[in-house]
Amino acid sequence: MPQASARRGSANRILARLSRADIGLLKPHLAPVDLPVSTQLETANNPIATVYFIESGFASVVANGSGKRGIEVGIIGREGMTGLAVVLGHDRSPYETYIQAAGSGQRISGVDLRKAMDQSVRLHRSLLHCAHAFLIQTAQTALANGRSNMEARLARWLLMADDRIDGGEVPLTHRLLAVMLGVHRPGVTKTVQSLERKGLIRAGRQVITIIDRNGLIKMSDGAYLPPD
Repeated sequence: MPQASARRGSANRILARLSRADIGLLKPHLAPVDLPVSTQLETANNPIATVYFIESGFASVVANGSGKRGIEVGIIGREGMTGLAVVLGHDRSPYETYIQAAGSGQRISGVDLRKAMDQSVRLHRSLLHCAHAFLIQTAQTALANGRSNMEARLARWLLMADDRIDGGEVPLTHRLLAVMLGVHRPGVTKTVQSLERKGLIRAGRQVITIIDRNGLIKMSDGAYLPPD
């Protein structure tokens, strides 16, 4: 019962699960924010000034090698938060984080979040749980990239995107999918066409519609895990 008002206050699952006392520590410092496509939430190796609890849409966490093409290592949507380096006791990350599907969320300064965690061990543990879940996701991404074929990888990615939006339509281009999967655009185009021929998706202009979610789960060959 004490969590009911917190649940009504945010579509973000982390905020919705916090106790009344813990959400009370954060609430005075939280501010609603619109998150258009390409909004930069974190810049590699720069101090994290602001942490975002995403309520709709999703962000991509992208690793960039020296002069190399970037590759997505994780997705953050309404199940999670940015700024996990802050939760883990650091002030910056080696990765870029930016909005891939437009949405909205709640923001808080890194300073205020640290103060709140210092006041509540339970709050800190709750946020560490989110960090652990994201680490599992990144490990699954590495496993999929190393073992799965392109069809399975794309199926997994589309399922992950679908988990974080409503309506079964993923607003993405083939060019952006190439970054997400770390491959050249022609390879993505062929894989999208293959999934389309199998009746699993329908590709339109800057949007992919999921037709057969269960078929995508089977196509992902065990690499897909639903969000916590």
